[in-house]
Amino acid sequence: MPQRPRSNFSLKYKRYGSMVFKIAMVNLGNKEDAEETMQEAFYKLLYKAPQFKNDDHEKAWLIKITVNLCRDILRSVWHKRVVKMEDIEKYYDDPSDSSVMKEILALPVKYKTVIYLYYFEDYSIKQISEILKTKESAIKMRLQRGRQLLKFELKGIENESSGY
Repeated sequence: MPQRPRSNFSLKYKRYGSMVFKIAMVNLGNKEDAEETMQEAFYKLLYKAPQFKNDDHEKAWLIKITVNLCRDILRSVWHKRVVKMEDIEKYYDDPSDSSVMKEILALPVKYKTVIYLYYFEDYSIKQISEILKTKESAIKMRLQRGRQLLKFELKGIENESSGY
């Protein structure tokens, strides 16, 4: 197998590692699958990546690869369709982020990535559309439906904690 230059690999891992891991956690719901996905994504970055125009192009490519790897795992016969949320609090600094993340994990797959990229990675609808190669109108609809589901779920949590 031809060797690609590793000169900036550690820099890229530091720059994108946390983001790749969190995207995988959002989609897969457990640490082991997220770590495996992260390892495979960086393998592809090291050995199979195209020539990038700039850092934004590289980041978008890595996000797309990560999302595709997550979809492959979720589609696999071996993957159990149980969302494991053990220790998710460790990966988010703010406790409210971890409780919101638990709710995001419970969303259908097509909403998880869009919600995460929009709210946690600050991508625009247009950028998400380009990364996921999906029409902007579909991204808007997924955001809207994802928000509605989250609002419903988060209101339920608020009502439970306030005793209603």
